[in-house]
Amino acid sequence: MTGNAGMEALIPIVNKVQDAFTQVGMNGMIDLPQIAVVGGQSAGKSSVLENCVGKDFLPRGSGIVTRRPLILQLNFIERGEWGEFLHAKGKKFTDFDEIRKEIEAETDRMTGHNKGISDVPINLRIFSPHVLNLTLIDLPGITKVPVGDQPPDIEFQIRGMIMQFISKPSCLILAVTPANSDLANSDALKLAKEVDPDGIRTIGVLTKLDLMDQGTDARDILENKILPLRRGYIGIVNRSQRDIDGKKDIRAAQEAERKYFMTHPSYRHLADRAGTKFLQKTLNQQLTNHIREVIPGLRKKLEEQLSSMESEVREFRNFKSSDASSKPRAMMQMVNRVTHDFEEAIQGGGNNVDTKKLSGGAKINQIFHGRFPGYLNEGRLDESELRKEIGFAIKNIHGVRSGLFTPDAAFEMTVKRQIETLSDPSMKCIQQVQTELNVVLQSCIDRIKNYPKLQYEIDSLVSTFLRECEQNCKDQINQLVAAELAYINTNHDDFIGFTSQAKSESVKDSQTSGQESQLIKKGWLSTTNVGLTKGLSKEYWFVLYTDALAWFKDESERDQKYYLNIDGLKMKQDEEEEEKSGFFHRKHKIYIFHPNTRYLFREYRELTLIAKDEEELEDWRASFLRAGIYTHRSHDQNFNSDDEDDGTIKTPVFEKIFDDPQLERQVEIIRTYVNSYMNIVRKTFRDIVPKHIMCLMVLKVKEFIEAELMPSLYSVGDPSDLMEESEDEVRRRDELIGMYEACKGAIKAISEVSSKTTSTPLPAPVVNNSINSNSSPSPNMNSHRKPPEPNVPQRPGSMRTNDVPSRTVVNRPAPRPAPAPPSSGRRPPSRPARPN
Repeated sequence: MTGNAGMEALIPIVNKVQDAFTQVGMNGMIDLPQIAVVGGQSAGKSSVLENCVGKDFLPRGSGIVTRRPLILQLNFIERGEWGEFLHAKGKKFTDFDEIRKEIEAETDRMTGHNKGISDVPINLRIFSPHVLNLTLIDLPGITKVPVGDQPPDIEFQIRGMIMQFISKPSCLILAVTPANSDLANSDALKLAKEVDPDGIRTIGVLTKLDLMDQGTDARDILENKILPLRRGYIGIVNRSQRDIDGKKDIRAAQEAERKYFMTHPSYRHLADRAGTKFLQKTLNQQLTNHIREVIPGLRKKLEEQLSSMESEVREFRNFKSSDASSKPRAMMQMVNRVTHDFEEAIQGGGNNVDTKKLSGGAKINQIFHGRFPGYLNEGRLDESELRKEIGFAIKNIHGVRSGLFTPDAAFEMTVKRQIETLSDPSMKCIQQVQTELNVVLQSCIDRIKNYPKLQYEIDSLVSTFLRECEQNCKDQINQLVAAELAYINTNHDDFIGFTSQAKSESVKDSQTSGQESQLIKKGWLSTTNVGLTKGLSKEYWFVLYTDALAWFKDESERDQKYYLNIDGLKMKQDEEEEEKSGFFHRKHKIYIFHPNTRYLFREYRELTLIAKDEEELEDWRASFLRAGIYTHRSHDQNFNSDDEDDGTIKTPVFEKIFDDPQLERQVEIIRTYVNSYMNIVRKTFRDIVPKHIMCLMVLKVKEFIEAELMPSLYSVGDPSDLMEESEDEVRRRDELIGMYEACKGAIKAISEVSSKTTSTPLPAPVVNNSINSNSSPSPNMNSHRKPPEPNVPQRPGSMRTNDVPSRTVVNRPAPRPAPAPPSSGRRPPSRPARPN
């Protein structure tokens, strides 16, 4: 090996980091220094790589042969020669024909046999005493026309893959171009120029110099006069197709290549700066120098990556899957994590706060105070329905007699029917809280999915206990409903009774003061004008009060569009329309209307409100119920069946019954008492049901997880079995630790690199345009040369700058110096000019 040993030792370390990232599918996480080989299909890329290795090992054929990126890592060793694939760990390929077959098989495994391509790389490491430490990426050859079953956009796919690699600032570009084609049409140089317009990262390689037309040469290109690059061009003579078919030894071909440059009249002065050996040294030196240039940024990225893996790696190292004694401790840590996460989700706080939606304790609070009060009002009758029900009760109690007094039984029967309607809303509240607790539990145990058996057992134990708590809570609420039905307490302090006129007046005063408008809910809803154009909707900011519904242009509430009094309004959901629209096209709509079919506002008979999802629809529906906008129910059964359907307005039976003024007074008295008593009962339920749910469900489950989950786990299985890791987790742990160690090793190697490491300085900038052989070099490129003596006639510009010996002083621009050899920091000695 040549060059600084400390720097060259860094290349294998960078290779290890690259392998580690590739194994976990994160090879693009850190832009590691590398060299990408770019060229057309017939540019000779494969021959260049094989020359660097000294072996035939790459697939050959017509069309696209390289269909996946090949990351080729060359490693210098003293003895032996073999190859290793990252996807076939532990297997050494000493036969390089087998390496070729493995590349073909691995390519077909990912892309099939239809000449398709894939950006998933193949990692191949070559160990040999005939190579220098080097990392090259062989990319698919640039093509124009699809072949076989290739997609029509194959050119753009290959271009995108190449750009994915060469666009990274840490990547050097090895642009391979055949010398027997026009350099201005080089696909490789064209792509390189797009991402590296100054030519700082591009190294030019000219192949097939021996196949140029007789009388032509590539001297001006190799001297960096045409399409100049900061890193220059290197000439290569590959084996011919006859040599390849005849299995000509690569080392013999390299010797023939050396003789070619030594004897060719146009290239012999460049013989020590051309050929495969010089290319190897140049790439080795350029890569090590490039690594040194990107060391500060690379070190920072590696340290950031190391810091992000620190805590997880420490946890992995503390847990040894083979150590049975550590598994109970590890299981306790997992249970403690679940306990901590569950408590944080219910009580609030912590680091994992959801900023997108309500969850955990906040969602339960919304169910208690946002939805449940509305659910309680859902079964509430409006005033006309309540009067009708009381009237039927009074008439049926009196029977054939005409009653003189208001019957108490009518009051009790009506109240009990109203109390019975409170059971379903309470059960609904319990069910929603149970669902949210299950969601919280699943999110907590999802963090221990690395141990599937433990995750299953925790889920099973806690879910079973939660169902028991749910049933117990439902039983308690049913007992509460039964207790309310068992005794109607008309001596309650808040009940309007017969005994205290002062109490009645005080209640009236409290009702009057309670009629002040109060805010219930605000939010965005879409509304559609069904009277004009169906399906078109516009979003407004809606504000719901206890007595009105207003909507504004935006949430600043300055530009009010309408203010709607909600007294007597009803709501409905068009279930038939939802069924017709189907599940995927269903819109979450609420219709607000007046039951007597009069205009609701302006010329519209109803207001259609659209929520963004089912959950928001449920929240608004509960809020409307709280405001007294109840669900509409059909009253067709209350019409007199004797009326003919002749287009006339039917007369409700309800109106025919209440033609007795005395009965009407009795109904009004009982209605007042029923409303007063039911307000007391609903207030009790709004308070006691959430308390029961918290006590019998939420806190019980929390206590079970804290105190009983661990003993229950011991009773169902052995910790060694429960803490058995999944195969994915074992593989992930090994890969993570390997990546962590590789990053540490890279950082250590970077730290040990001497700041005095010698490297070849980058050549001075060149004019990046096409320069023919008759053009004079840019003056600023020769500022280090001695200026021409005055009053000395210049030679014609058509004469080459090196047609005279270097000692002869002529008044002409000095020739462009050739790039210095990478093996040292000194300028090479001047060479005699080529004779005419």
